[in-house]
Amino acid sequence: MEDEKTTDIIVAKLKDTTANPAPLGLMGFGMTTVLLNLHNAGLFGLGTMILAMGIFYGGIAQLFAGYMEWKKGNTFGMTAFTSYGLFWFSLVGLIVFPTLGWAPAPTDTAMGSYLVMWGIFTGVLFIATLKINRALQLVFSSLTILFFLLAAEHFTGISAIGTAAGIEGIFCGFSAIYAGLAQVINEVYGREVAPL
Repeated sequence: MEDEKTTDIIVAKLKDTTANPAPLGLMGFGMTTVLLNLHNAGLFGLGTMILAMGIFYGGIAQLFAGYMEWKKGNTFGMTAFTSYGLFWFSLVGLIVFPTLGWAPAPTDTAMGSYLVMWGIFTGVLFIATLKINRALQLVFSSLTILFFLLAAEHFTGISAIGTAAGIEGIFCGFSAIYAGLAQVINEVYGREVAPL
């Protein structure tokens, strides 16, 4: 009879000590959304300030946050932050490419369709937030409404809808800012100071 060999298996569980990337992504989204929608509400024109925020904070910061969420195994965070980071790049492209002569400006029907697709995508992500927290539910529900309001403005040509969308978008952006900063405050204090 052969000697039985036993093999001990050691299982090690690694603790994730990396920072929470969600506040960065939420702040990049929220601050850029507030500024764009101050424009939509009629407070100032569309200029380099919004375009730069769209590329560098709304775009690049959210791509970083999405990558970090992927490293943490968070499919929702990776999908949301990466997608909305690329949304900002695409939106800036839609605005800038025609001025550079690279492509014609989108028609209102095309722009409305673009916004509807983002509204559908956001609505599905909102369903996922029903298992996360109230703060994200507010961000994604208000963002879904915002995309459909902006689409309605393009389809109908009624500027009052765009103004209403701007006001609603300011609320949406500040809800994301709150959700991001609440996570920072709660982590720093080691308890829930700002409810999520």
